[in-house]
Amino acid sequence: MPSAIASLNSLVAERLADLLDHDPEFRDTALEVGVIDQRWLEKPGSQPLSRVPPIEVMRRFLERAVERRPSSLARLGLTTLQVLSAGGEALKGDEAQTAVTVVFTDLEGFTGYTAEQGDAAALELLAEHHRAVGPIVRRWGGRVVKRLGDGLMLAFTEPEYAVRAAIELVDAQPEPLRLRAGVHTGKLVVTKEDLVGHAVNVAARITDIAKGGQVLVSREVVEAAGEMPGVTLSKPSRKRVKGVPESVSVYRASAAA
Repeated sequence: MPSAIASLNSLVAERLADLLDHDPEFRDTALEVGVIDQRWLEKPGSQPLSRVPPIEVMRRFLERAVERRPSSLARLGLTTLQVLSAGGEALKGDEAQTAVTVVFTDLEGFTGYTAEQGDAAALELLAEHHRAVGPIVRRWGGRVVKRLGDGLMLAFTEPEYAVRAAIELVDAQPEPLRLRAGVHTGKLVVTKEDLVGHAVNVAARITDIAKGGQVLVSREVVEAAGEMPGVTLSKPSRKRVKGVPESVSVYRASAAA
């Protein structure tokens, strides 16, 4: 009987995956809100369908709805802060350290673009960039911790997903600017509004040495992530970064050909 149930579950998983493959929009929405997990989609039936708690699914759904139709939040009678603070428990720490992978992004040339095109054009470019960022970050199980001018601080519980999200963000960079990203992992104090710890500083400095169009990943991230399907890593190089006493070993991550 157990083997028959397992075979049935496997068949159902394969058929569901096939259905999702034939409806990319539905598949992407299911991934974005956490109804299914990327690992399950890549190996149907061999992984849990989703590890995302229901409250986090609701948070992602509401965040997605507000991005697409801001007026929907007003109809609910809630403020943005109230809605978004209701979720994110997997990335919330009560002043205790927890393992988090941090991604910083930065738009190379944004200052020059603003000087040439004007403030209105720069603000519109940022607005379009943020609309593109939200779905990618949610699809890989992360959250936008805060916006830093033309950059972002992102948090992920899965190192592999942080790297894959960063690569997708570079692919979705707003023309004519180029996005760069740095990824590092470590123990941090996590709140709904911020990340605090040495790993945050290291991630920021790794981003500083990246060039436009690059994702630089620390050795700690590579070791924590293990196998990363669809990701190609360069040979590691040792870098000295400002404010960090020890040298940092980094890899350039890109999508596998």
